[in-house]
Amino acid sequence: MSFQAKREFLWTVGPRYREANRRTKTVILNEFIAATGYKRKYAIRLLSQSDISVSKTIKRPRTRFYGKEVQDALVIAWSAANFIASKRLAPFLKELVPILEHHGHLEISDEVRNQLISISPATIDRILKPWRSNTQYKKKSLNSSANLIKKQIPIRTFSDWHEKKPGFFEIDLVWHCGQSASGSFLSTLVLTDIATGWTECVALINRSKHTIINALERISGLIPFKILGLDADNGSEFMNADLIEYCSVNNITLTRSRAYKKNDQCFVEQKNGAIVRKIVGYDRFEGHRAYKQLAEIYRALRLYVNFFQPSMKLKRKTRKNHRVYRQYHSAETPFRRLIDSNSVEIKDSDKLDKIVHDLDPIRLLHQLDTLRDALWQHSVPIGETVSQE
Repeated sequence: MSFQAKREFLWTVGPRYREANRRTKTVILNEFIAATGYKRKYAIRLLSQSDISVSKTIKRPRTRFYGKEVQDALVIAWSAANFIASKRLAPFLKELVPILEHHGHLEISDEVRNQLISISPATIDRILKPWRSNTQYKKKSLNSSANLIKKQIPIRTFSDWHEKKPGFFEIDLVWHCGQSASGSFLSTLVLTDIATGWTECVALINRSKHTIINALERISGLIPFKILGLDADNGSEFMNADLIEYCSVNNITLTRSRAYKKNDQCFVEQKNGAIVRKIVGYDRFEGHRAYKQLAEIYRALRLYVNFFQPSMKLKRKTRKNHRVYRQYHSAETPFRRLIDSNSVEIKDSDKLDKIVHDLDPIRLLHQLDTLRDALWQHSVPIGETVSQE
């Protein structure tokens, strides 16, 4: 509908709107908004006016000072500067435009050049507004190696986990940084098997990719079955070429979760809280002494968790109206689920049976309490640091 048609429609329904009762006004207003597309408050203001003129004209803005040649040249200069902000681009145009002309990217007259180098940041924003919404002109990172690596690793969401065969692990890092993530501090690498719930925790002195790979090699020697797959988050300690090569050499399927979707790694996230945070806590730990003590805790913890801590696995989930009903399998330890599974070859099954028979869970739990008390002696108070001896 043209502006003139809208004015004529307003001139027709306006008097009827002002004389109508409340309910009729609502009907007229809704019809007027549907026909003109005006916002509701603006439509009410127009219909309430008594001096409505049909011949009222639109006040057009002044003629554009910067023509199409300036706009096209500005887009080229903006893209050459990697789509930087207008306040950075405006003072840089005096230097950038001659360079672009010298290399043949711009061919402009003296008048266009003078307009281009004298343009203000606000005008740049106004001219570039249509281009900013175009994905072709989105700012791109000069270092796209991380994105290239991520594209090589397929995404697996929480709904994609239907693995009944042991060997597919979710992997995550737990930071022991206290209230500050600055500086160097200890971390825990956590692996949780989807099918059995088997969990391994390894203390890390740092979070480098080489430390992660060395920890995975140690874990592969401890786990009584072969690692078939790893599902990691999007951290740089996992999204790197070295881990991709390690998984390729060892025939391990590497997948990743979606960014900022913790539910994609719900299995290992649950173990982060129920095992690592429950035992170690949220204090800050630094240095080799704390690292050795934390490693001793995990040597005992892996036995207690995998052999003497039964857990329940979800069997099915159904929704009825607004309620969700969940059914669980009977609680079993990860070791028992592994033994009952016939789909994987178990390393030294006789040795595992002997370990279960020889271990005393009460004594093991007391040992964990002693080791945990010793670890807390190495916690770093806020504002202090520890020597790396």
